[in-house]
Amino acid sequence: MGIPIVILFPILVIFTISEKTYHIFFAIARFWSAIIIYGMGFWPMIKREESMVKGQSYMLVANHTSMTDIMMMLLVSKNPFVFVGKAELAKVPIFGFFYKRTCILVDRNNPRSRKAVFDRARARLETGVGICIFPEGGVTEEVNVLLDPFKDGAFRLAIEHQIPVLPVTLFDNKKRFPFNFFVGSPGKMRALTHKAIDTAGMNLKDDKVRFRESVRNIILTSLENDQK
Repeated sequence: MGIPIVILFPILVIFTISEKTYHIFFAIARFWSAIIIYGMGFWPMIKREESMVKGQSYMLVANHTSMTDIMMMLLVSKNPFVFVGKAELAKVPIFGFFYKRTCILVDRNNPRSRKAVFDRARARLETGVGICIFPEGGVTEEVNVLLDPFKDGAFRLAIEHQIPVLPVTLFDNKKRFPFNFFVGSPGKMRALTHKAIDTAGMNLKDDKVRFRESVRNIILTSLENDQK
């Protein structure tokens, strides 16, 4: 994971100086992700129910089970987006340097930090990039739980900005590379991008909760069907 970052370090630094060059950084990050995924012995298999519209900003949401979720989401979307993720990852050497310069960080124990996330996300959406959020808010510690309850943030932002939500199901990441570093194995790593859901005409008061649960049900149903 570190080798391609070190090699690409000078180029990556240049394209993180300004948000105007973020699309170039994103393209390089996708290349880096492919190196990581294939280099670790995983074979990504991405199935799409429909193609993403070029130039469209999406709110990407997915289940969160592994550190490889970040790399897989970068492979899923050619449309530039920024992650909303936990601030602790900024402490990871080298990776953390770029993470804090290009992602929206949130300290879940700090109410002011959570509010600031919405302000930064709004600003990035106005520049034409999408947002990726893992709406469970973290990785469940219960091994038998397929999908934790979703938090509101992703759906609130999507409705406020009237951008489509793109649900993504990651089937194999937990099996291949879980947060328990003593288990896992090489092999296929499947992802399914579902049909994008339009938020036009929705409002926070009437639709947020219903919308959140309907998106969660799409991902949960896919995970359940995969186990049959």
